[in-house]
Amino acid sequence: MPKVTVGRVVPDFELPSTSKKSFKLSQLQNQNVVLYFYPKDDTPGCTCEGQDFRDLFNEFKSFNTAVFGISRDTLESHEKFKAQQNFPFELLSDQDETACQLFDVIKPKQMYGKEIKGIERSTFLIDKAGVLRKEWRQVKVEGHVAEVLEAVKTLSP
Repeated sequence: MPKVTVGRVVPDFELPSTSKKSFKLSQLQNQNVVLYFYPKDDTPGCTCEGQDFRDLFNEFKSFNTAVFGISRDTLESHEKFKAQQNFPFELLSDQDETACQLFDVIKPKQMYGKEIKGIERSTFLIDKAGVLRKEWRQVKVEGHVAEVLEAVKTLSP
């Protein structure tokens, strides 16, 4: 499967979602979509990032933009994390790395002196036509969500 490229239509994909839903990109026509990939539920950086999206969620919504978090965690883990943090958006489970491979976010990382493969914190902004408009890779959490919101505001209404 080809990787996503800024300025090109993102290939359709489907993932299981919290709230007993299924996410399919092609079903989100006529709205912008923010997909943020994060390493692991209920860890400090991932919690802060999710809280930032939660706190600005209504602003994203006012710009006709849906927000989804994606990690390789199970739906059960996602449901707990979503409930604990009162996230108003769905979390997508990518245990088989379908979306992770498509968006090329699986990278080698160091953990306790060993190299492992994990999700590199990354965010993608897709417009109403399904075109990838902006990507952020190697994301630092502080100030990131506000930056994504500013990019959303630049998309034509």
